[in-house]
Amino acid sequence: MDVFPATTPAALQITGWKNKSQINFSSTHTHRIDEVTLFQPEVSSGGVLAIVTDLEEHSIIRMVRCYWISLFLAFSCFLGVLHASVGDADPSYRSCLNDCEITGCVGEICFPHCNFSSDGASVDGPWYLQEPQYLWWKQWDCQSDCKYHCMVNREKDRAASGYDPVKYHGKWPFKRVFGIQEPASVAFSALNLAMHFHGWLSFFILLHYKLPVKSDKKPYYDYAGLWHLYGLLALNSWFWSTVFHSRDVELTEKLDYFSAIALLGYSLIVAILRSFNVRLEAARVMVSAPLLAFVTTHILYLNNYKLDYGWNMKVCVAMGVAQLLIWAIWGGVSSHPSRRKLWFVIVTGALAMLLEIYDFPPYEGFVDAHAAWHATTIPLTYLWWSFIKDDAEFRTSVLLNKLK
Repeated sequence: MDVFPATTPAALQITGWKNKSQINFSSTHTHRIDEVTLFQPEVSSGGVLAIVTDLEEHSIIRMVRCYWISLFLAFSCFLGVLHASVGDADPSYRSCLNDCEITGCVGEICFPHCNFSSDGASVDGPWYLQEPQYLWWKQWDCQSDCKYHCMVNREKDRAASGYDPVKYHGKWPFKRVFGIQEPASVAFSALNLAMHFHGWLSFFILLHYKLPVKSDKKPYYDYAGLWHLYGLLALNSWFWSTVFHSRDVELTEKLDYFSAIALLGYSLIVAILRSFNVRLEAARVMVSAPLLAFVTTHILYLNNYKLDYGWNMKVCVAMGVAQLLIWAIWGGVSSHPSRRKLWFVIVTGALAMLLEIYDFPPYEGFVDAHAAWHATTIPLTYLWWSFIKDDAEFRTSVLLNKLK
C-alpha cells in the first residue's frame, strides 16, 4: 500500500475556486505573479487578501483535456490485469492437506498443537483450534502449518521438475523467518512507516517552530491541516501493512486493504485541492464529498459483499494513476521551485506502480514484486515529504510578501 505523489518542473497553482456569489467578475483580469489563479475578487476594505488571476481560459481547457486523455490511455493498460491462484487446486497439494487434517503431520513433520485421539477424531474441539495459547496472537494454528508445509513440499517437487512457482490461496510461496510470513515486505513496510513518521514530524516542526505563524499561532500555510491528516492516514496504512505481511488472516487483510484504499482516496482529494488551490472550506467539501462517498462505498462493498481482489486492484491503480496525472499536469504548467523533485517522484512512482501490475514470484522465497514495490517507496516517501515542506515554505513566503 502506498501513496503515488508527485510534483514537476513548474509547479502551478490554480487558485480561487470560489462561490460565484462572492466574485466580482467585473474586476477579473490577467497578469503574472508567483501563483496563478482563476479569479480575482475585489479586495475588501477590511484588508482581506484578494485572489489574483493569471491563467488564460485556453490553458485551463488544455490542462483538463490532457488529464482525461492521459487517464483514458492509462486505464487501457491495466483493465485486463488479473492473476489467478492455481497452487491450491493442485491435486498433490490438496491430497497433502487432507492427510494433514487426519494425522496432523506433513511427511515427517508433525505439529504438537494438533491434538487427535487414536481414532483420528479431534480432542476438545476442532483440530485447527488445538494450538497453545502463546501461539494465538499470531494465529499459527494447525491448519496454517498444514497449508504452509504442504506448500513448501509441493514447491520443492515442482522446482525439481523444472516448474516455476505458483500461487497458493492467492499468495506466492514465501519462506517464514521467525514466524513472519513475508519477512521482506514486513521490513520494507516498517521502513516506510518510519519514513512517514520522520516526514510528518519534521513537517510539524517546520510549520510551528521554524516558519512564521499568525497571531493566533496558526501557520500561514493553508494546506497544513490536509497534510497532517494525510500523515496520520499514511502511518495507519503502513502500520497495518506491516501487521498484515507478518500474518495474513481475514482481519489483518481487511485492515491493510481498507487502510490503503482510504489513504489512496484521501491522497487523490489532496492532489485535487492543492493543484487547483481550493482554499474555501465550502468548495473543499463539495470537491471531497463525492470521492469520500465513492471510497466509503467501495470499502463497504469489499467488507460486506465480496472481497474482490481484481476489482480492488483496478480501483486502487485508477486512483493512483489519477493523482499522478493531476500532479504531473499541475507541475507542467506551474513554476514551483521544487518542480524537479516532484518530477522525479512522479516518474519513479509511475514506474514503481508497474511492479503492482506486473507480478513476479519471490526471489529465493523472500522478495516478490509487491515487496520490491514497498522497497522503492522508501526513498520516494522521503522526497515526497521534502516536497511538502518545500511547498509550505514557498506558500508561506508568497503570502507574507503579499501582506507587506
